[in-house]
Amino acid sequence: MANIKSAKKRVLVTQTKTARNKAIRSKVKTMIKKVETAVAAGDKAAAQAGLLVAISEIDKAASKGVYHKNTASRKVARLTKAVNGIA
Repeated sequence: MANIKSAKKRVLVTQTKTARNKAIRSKVKTMIKKVETAVAAGDKAAAQAGLLVAISEIDKAASKGVYHKNTASRKVARLTKAVNGIA
């Protein structure tokens, strides 16, 4: 364990940021899973509604630095392609 006051603070700050990032990632994964489930079921309306929510969450995560902008863009592109592929 750290003995220096500033090092102790860094440990606490890192724990806080890690928890925040984990929560944001979890929320994004949940939204993506909802869209993928709707796509698998062939429910176009639910998939499109879920896609809007998922894109919003992914963009928020990217703006907060949880995801790199290219990673966020890739996730959005793949989800959109899957939703548009529903017959």
